[in-house]
Amino acid sequence: MEGGRGGKRWRFATPNLAVAAAGERSIQRYLLQLHACLDENGPRPVIPLSHGDPSSSACFRTAPEAEEAVAAAVRSGDYNGYSSPATSLPARRAIAEYLSCDLPYKLCTDDIFLTSGGTQAIEIVMSVFGQPGANILLPKPGYPKHEAHAVFHRMEVRLYDLVPERGWEINVEAVEALADENTVAIVITNPNNPCGNVYTYEHLSKIADTASKFGLLVIADEVYGHLVYGSTPFVPMGVFGETVPVLTLGAISKRWVVPGWRFGWIAICDPKGILKETKVVDSLRSFRNLTTGPATFIQGAIPHIMKNTNDEFFRKTLELLKETAEICFGEIKEIKCITCPHKPEGSFFMMVKLDISQLSDICDDIDFCSKLVKEESVVLLPGRALGMENWLRITFALDPPRLKQGLERVKSFCRRHQSHANMLNISASAKVEPHFGMSKS
Repeated sequence: MEGGRGGKRWRFATPNLAVAAAGERSIQRYLLQLHACLDENGPRPVIPLSHGDPSSSACFRTAPEAEEAVAAAVRSGDYNGYSSPATSLPARRAIAEYLSCDLPYKLCTDDIFLTSGGTQAIEIVMSVFGQPGANILLPKPGYPKHEAHAVFHRMEVRLYDLVPERGWEINVEAVEALADENTVAIVITNPNNPCGNVYTYEHLSKIADTASKFGLLVIADEVYGHLVYGSTPFVPMGVFGETVPVLTLGAISKRWVVPGWRFGWIAICDPKGILKETKVVDSLRSFRNLTTGPATFIQGAIPHIMKNTNDEFFRKTLELLKETAEICFGEIKEIKCITCPHKPEGSFFMMVKLDISQLSDICDDIDFCSKLVKEESVVLLPGRALGMENWLRITFALDPPRLKQGLERVKSFCRRHQSHANMLNISASAKVEPHFGMSKS
């Protein structure tokens, strides 16, 4: 690259294409573009229905036992140094015991790798499996960081569809068609972000059988584990560890509502020892030794958090999420150009279909979200960020009055931008049942 004084050629100036490609798949990139559209002098406060951080709402404050555990760890003076076996072992043991409660076998401390949140867990796993020629199966729609880290490590990404007409179930036939001799793993997110569905035992069993048939590892992103409030209970993928080896990615960020504490884990759910035999465990340990882990005072607090958090905290959180999910689902049904194919049962998101044909001056989901944030100071995530053109992801994890206010603004925006032809047809016809076919984009 020529430039600088005297036309000097700087040899470090070649851009890293892998970084650029990974960055294109960031949710943050879309949110920054939307926030640039905000009217900074607008009279109304911004209502964020776009990101997964309920901690901004006082009603979603974490458990007092968790706060006390962290404060006690800091005050003790025992956790000011680097992480060591003395600090990590009790935390790993606590996570192993916590996860074992839902499994037909027991995990031990050697099965647990501590990470700085769920994002680092994704980074480590993708780094270990990212080899030239390897491919990985990811859900569409899905969490973009899975794809971003896979692309960064030069893996081929193959997307399998989640089917909205079937409650966002995995298209197993598509998985079988996509897998080949170079496929190393399939990623499953349950409870699901961005769709809000929860997979049944039977469906997960079918996925385990399919993965075993093709010799694939299952990477189970269960960061939203236990955040379920519908009729389908949460079943950890590790339950099927006898059928197929599973790496479970988890964190305290969502269930305890503390995403800023940055504490997560990778759990080896593999009672047959396949991942140890194939040296995957050694690779995980080697890569983990190259990185830093969670803050030591958080590690010190984890045994107390896991042991002492009152069940009443979890119950109230689920009741509140159920209430806000009902509010969001009900309000969306009143908006003519937006439809939700499946009422959420877990996590705190829903995916909704945007009918552009009913809007007069909106060309796609990004245009919709950009004009919405400019006119109404409400932020939604365009489906394009998740691989789904003309869909939207809505977060409903905030206090009910503010959620209702935000959705009222969305309704007002849609009425204002309603096409003239559609306005004429509204009085003459009922709302047509939508088709939720997958976008080809």
